[in-house]
Amino acid sequence: MSHDLPLDPTAEPTISELLERYATLRDTLLGLEAEREALGAQLKAALNAGAHAETDLYRAALKVTRRVEYPLDRFREVFGDAAALEVATIDRKKADALAGAGDLNADQLRDLAVVKETQALVLQPKTR
Repeated sequence: MSHDLPLDPTAEPTISELLERYATLRDTLLGLEAEREALGAQLKAALNAGAHAETDLYRAALKVTRRVEYPLDRFREVFGDAAALEVATIDRKKADALAGAGDLNADQLRDLAVVKETQALVLQPKTR
């Protein structure tokens, strides 16, 4: 029996072969994601500086998103330890739900809100 014969193409891969392929794909994706993040940071900086970037298919643009947060120390001063503990372990939606239910003063909660903006790089198809 020769060692040069091809393996059976219909045979199921072994668990070790599956692991090898999985690891290869994971490592490839991690490398690509790191490269994408680095390129995205460079593009965001250039766009923030006034540059324009486009290809035959895409135009780069910055999209601003906003997220409301409540500073824990001020929230605790206004609403107390129990309420701060309850919402700090959950999220903004929990605080809003408590205000909606009347457990927290909605106006005071709104006054505590801090809106944070982040920028996301978006590719806009030019065929619109």
